[in-house]
Amino acid sequence: MAHYAAPHGIDPVFSLHPDATMEDLVGHWQNVVRVSYTQSSGLIDVEVLAFDPATALTIATAIVEESQILINELNEQVRADSMRYAEVDLSAAISRLRQAREALTEFRTRTQIVDPANDIQGRTGVLNTLQQQLAEALIDYDLLLENTANPNDPRLVQAQRRIEVIRGRIRQERLNFVTDDIGIDGEDYPTLMAQFEGLTVDREFAEQSYRAALTALDVARTNSARQSRYLAVFIRPSLAESAGFPRRDAIVGLAFLFLTLGWAILALVYYSIRDRQ
Repeated sequence: MAHYAAPHGIDPVFSLHPDATMEDLVGHWQNVVRVSYTQSSGLIDVEVLAFDPATALTIATAIVEESQILINELNEQVRADSMRYAEVDLSAAISRLRQAREALTEFRTRTQIVDPANDIQGRTGVLNTLQQQLAEALIDYDLLLENTANPNDPRLVQAQRRIEVIRGRIRQERLNFVTDDIGIDGEDYPTLMAQFEGLTVDREFAEQSYRAALTALDVARTNSARQSRYLAVFIRPSLAESAGFPRRDAIVGLAFLFLTLGWAILALVYYSIRDRQ
């Protein structure tokens, strides 16, 4: 502020008032530091104006240094945020996985069944054995019927009785699949299968979420080890060899133009008034 307010007595137009407020300084700063950004190339051009080249170079160098510090702080903030978010997601995934596994364990403890599908396979094996025995009993009955002329033969009665018992057992086993109470709350097999499949899906989803969160944490940890944003100075600030401002020729030319226009307007007004009198 002292540099731009120093020549106020000599150049009150382009200098800053010594008693200027912070708002005045911000407005003046936007006039002496010009920043342009080219979106196609990604280049930022900074032009600093001062009353001597050394001060302009000092200010430009300070802007570059502060910009590099800001970029480093942004990188550090991004790395910290990435690690924090990844750790939060991993913690939530671990909690979800733990709850899913505990729910599945509670189901197995309550029903005394590790896997209802395997239990059903066991019962299906019993049913298949009964059907095989039924087929053998039917064959034995047909053979006895062919070799025995007496329909009241005790062997035929016994074979018929065996067939009826096996058929009854098959009907009962099939009925048990849908009516047998397995859980302590009276759940049947379809209900238990639906509960088990839901718990299994929850556990698989929790495991996938845990693996994804663990991968995200590894990626965040890898990215935190390297800088992702850089400020590369293409052309470093240099000391000006000649003054670019003020542009005296342009100022004199504009002043002469406006004075001429003002004189012409006043002359036209004067002659217009005189002609009407």
